[in-house]
Amino acid sequence: MDDLILGNSIELIKKISDDSIHAIISDIPYGIGQDDWDILHDNKNTAYGGTSSAQVAAGGLFKRRGKPLNGWSEADKKIPQEYQEWCSLWASDWLRVLKPGGSCIIFAGRRYAHRCIIAMEDAGFTFKDMLSWEKNKAPYRAQRLSAIYSRRGDEVNAKKWDGWRVANLRPLFEPILWFQKPYKMGGTIANNVLENEVGAWNEDALYKYNKHDEIKKNFSNIIKVNIVLNDHGKHIAQKPLNLMEFLISLVTVEGQVILDPFMGSGTTCLAAKRLNRHFIGIDIDENNILIAKKRISTISQVKIEL
Repeated sequence: MDDLILGNSIELIKKISDDSIHAIISDIPYGIGQDDWDILHDNKNTAYGGTSSAQVAAGGLFKRRGKPLNGWSEADKKIPQEYQEWCSLWASDWLRVLKPGGSCIIFAGRRYAHRCIIAMEDAGFTFKDMLSWEKNKAPYRAQRLSAIYSRRGDEVNAKKWDGWRVANLRPLFEPILWFQKPYKMGGTIANNVLENEVGAWNEDALYKYNKHDEIKKNFSNIIKVNIVLNDHGKHIAQKPLNLMEFLISLVTVEGQVILDPFMGSGTTCLAAKRLNRHFIGIDIDENNILIAKKRISTISQVKIEL
């Protein structure tokens, strides 16, 4: 049965049976933005997400202000811990519904990925690996330090710090966290594959989807899947369809069930359908459900629960 379900996945997943899902693959909220779905903290600091006159003038990438790395206030320093606590709300149920040896693959962002890892390990998952998705493009937000000093009229320091920048390097790398539900104590992964049909990974997926010959040859955990034109326009955090097909192909076979508890515009579910897997997608935004329904309907009719 293929389902798209509207609602809070933290509550709805409790209705899913134990040991019934072959893989969970999800691009979860990162907890670093100002969109409603990504605010997972109780920080009421008005400086967070504000706008300065210089940012308005810069336009484009600098319309809204994130917090500096050392924070604006003590409340900012609590955000990472609150993100970990949020992950802990659902991690145990994710473990429960997976089949023994099943994979849980999560996009959690660079900044708080470690907090997600801790929550998942505390819930009982094994942290199997961190894949590096190498993008072919990404926005660049690092301002020139000399330009900042020039705006202040400080040409001495503008000259001294020419060639230096603030903020981060271009984010062409994105971590993909790969967890596994422990299989039977004292057993072997080979026996678990025979019993539950999960636990191993498929080398053919590396050959088919990667765009880097060296990665293919060495079975590398550096993954290069390009973002193409059709990978835009459905959701602000939309991931490439080929990337989701790669991850599904890596850890499951046809006929198995893929769960995405934070499905957004439904890319994981669409990929599952294209690969002859069953899917369950959950999202709290009705518009996302409608977008996913439309995308998947180009392949076949899907039951929608609203």
